[in-house]
Amino acid sequence: MSLFIESLRNSSTRFFPGVILKFYLALCILILFSITSFSAAFEASTIASTSRVVIVKNKSAVSAYLPEPQSVKEMLKEGLFALTSTSSLKDAFSKIFTTNDIVGIKVYSAPGPYAGSRPAVARALVSLMIESDFPTENIIIWDKNLTDLQSAGYDKIANEFGIRIAGAIQSSYDESVYYEKPLIGSLVYGDYEFGKKAEGTGKKSYISKLVTKEITKIVSIAPLLNHNVAGIVGHLYSISMGGVDNTLRFESNKERLNEAVPEIFALPVFSDRAVLFITDALICQYEGGERALLHYSTTPSELRLSRDPVALDLLSLEELQRQRVSVGIRLPKIDYELFNNAALLELGNADSNKIKITRINLQQR
Repeated sequence: MSLFIESLRNSSTRFFPGVILKFYLALCILILFSITSFSAAFEASTIASTSRVVIVKNKSAVSAYLPEPQSVKEMLKEGLFALTSTSSLKDAFSKIFTTNDIVGIKVYSAPGPYAGSRPAVARALVSLMIESDFPTENIIIWDKNLTDLQSAGYDKIANEFGIRIAGAIQSSYDESVYYEKPLIGSLVYGDYEFGKKAEGTGKKSYISKLVTKEITKIVSIAPLLNHNVAGIVGHLYSISMGGVDNTLRFESNKERLNEAVPEIFALPVFSDRAVLFITDALICQYEGGERALLHYSTTPSELRLSRDPVALDLLSLEELQRQRVSVGIRLPKIDYELFNNAALLELGNADSNKIKITRINLQQR
């Protein structure tokens, strides 16, 4: 820049005398500085828009479709260290939440322990949190329905560590916090407005008091599981459909679901509190929807961690396609609309080129 300014000074003396010359040179410097600053800012914003995903693999972590608890715990620990660029559990968790937070670990338990979020992953997370001196009374494992949690075996984790499990339905819904859509739903038992008859009934999906009144930070553990409408049971779907009522009006229609899932997740009560996302890719079920069908499953033996739920869900969707190819299944067309909608709402990256992946293979150490 200095050489350029000097050349300007030499050439300008012929045309601009005195004060005018000084003004001209100052203007040139200002323009050059602005261009340089804009370029640096653009480069910084490009870097900032890149989402980081850590994938930890250990082939010994799954045997006969059953997770090996100690291996899973070690995978999660290494993943947390890599994601937070730390080397101690206290430091890692301090970058995610504080010991004063009420941390709600959101799992997807309806398909049971083999196809839903595997209890071994939640158990590993709780164990690591306790090892870092996180208070047990501030830990809640939650899902939409308490009975699903119990059927999947999460009550055993609660009893082992002295923590709580809770259902969004059983915690009741907050009439002051809701997602509204003109579409009228078919209300079922457990929905806040079930049995009520008034104008506008069925147009709102209320958020559970478990989220609005208790939980201050959300950690999501979502399975690598096919969903026949959403495409993937990912973090966006699990949190948005698990934390509100009156969801049947969305779940039967792909277009409605593609809009509702990101819009609900974007509500501050969810998006501002969700701080860590863990994809349970120990087992991948690429067909069959929301029930355990192990003959449609493979064992990637991976845990995937990120702060970006959209990036993780996108990678999961693409992983399902790879697994289908590997077994010769005719490929359905991938529908990216849900994830593109989420990106428009600035919930994360729906562009694979903007996802930076760090891979850790524990068996190669």
